[in-house]
Amino acid sequence: MPSAQNPAVRTFCAIASVLLALTLGACGREAPPPAKKVAEVILPVEPPPQVTSVPDKPAESPQASADKDLAGKVKSALLAERGLNAHGIDVVAKNGAVTLYGTTETPARRDTAARIAGNVAGVKSVENKLAVVAGS
Repeated sequence: MPSAQNPAVRTFCAIASVLLALTLGACGREAPPPAKKVAEVILPVEPPPQVTSVPDKPAESPQASADKDLAGKVKSALLAERGLNAHGIDVVAKNGAVTLYGTTETPARRDTAARIAGNVAGVKSVENKLAVVAGS
């Protein structure tokens, strides 16, 4: 243990004693008075500028809408065919030209899908890009 005769120890003890006295001297005093209130300044708030509604998506052109409708009709016709698993067939239509993408189980079902698509009203041509994959 360091000796009390050491000047560094004496200085430390003196500082610690002063801090302890100040801390204990502050006990029991009342809380300081509350700070003075500063006048509130309320600035007028302007309403946000009026925003006109913007559609989420740009409007489809009439042709794009017609192509989408035709593709939907062809897909429905394919799904209605009992022996054909049309869930693996995607249909794209553009200006009456229909393209079939996906897979079928046999070459006969591939040909059936093309025939059904060609019989839908509005279909001008059919491009059959179906791949024959057993078990599809």
